[in-house]
Amino acid sequence: MTNVDVVVPVYNEQEALPKNIPLLYEFLASEAFAYDWRIVIADNASTDGTRPVAEKLAQELTNVEYLFIPAKGRGRALREAWGRSTMDIVSYMDVDLSTALEAFPALIGAIADKGYDIAIGSRLARGAQLKRTLKREVLSRGYNLLIKALFMTRFSDAQCGFKAAKTGVAQRLIPLIEDGSWFFDTELLVIAEKMGFAIAEIPVRWQEDLDTRVQIGKTVWDDIKGLVRLRVSRPWREKRRSEPEG
Repeated sequence: MTNVDVVVPVYNEQEALPKNIPLLYEFLASEAFAYDWRIVIADNASTDGTRPVAEKLAQELTNVEYLFIPAKGRGRALREAWGRSTMDIVSYMDVDLSTALEAFPALIGAIADKGYDIAIGSRLARGAQLKRTLKREVLSRGYNLLIKALFMTRFSDAQCGFKAAKTGVAQRLIPLIEDGSWFFDTELLVIAEKMGFAIAEIPVRWQEDLDTRVQIGKTVWDDIKGLVRLRVSRPWREKRRSEPEG
């Protein structure tokens, strides 16, 4: 049976962990999810009580592991957790569970059963349902349009914290990704599509977390700088040249 690493990157989430990890655990253990699984709480340098809370959960719940990464950044957490995985599929979701878990079986099924290399939750695909502020809506749509204009990509939503990939594909892409923070997702998808990997989009039900740790202004600026860097460097071209022909 296909097995899946479900990575939950966290930074200073001592309040959210004891509420939401058990909910995730219960869902994965139910008949709704037909794959073997493991939850990995990937703590990227938390400074509050996240570590003891996460370690307690790992001790009390089977198939839950705690991983400490001594540097802040969601991208760094995913690089470490995905890079060391021996499961068939790697995935991740945000600890706030803003994306409804009902879409997770379809996300994994797109890879395990339909042959896609990567699957992403999309808040902009037909059938998606979302609740968020007008400011976040405008920024998200504008950012994704900018990605399409710069790279002629087909995927609709780079930023949704709900993604999965074949482990071999993820581990092939990780060395090409420079960013260790929020831009990691965009970089992953642009490089993957340019290298010809098949990406499935799963419409999701999503609700904005008003207690988000994301600093919107800084993140927007970092994303713009990342897009410019990626446009100039085009790491997928170097990778293609380095691969043997035939």
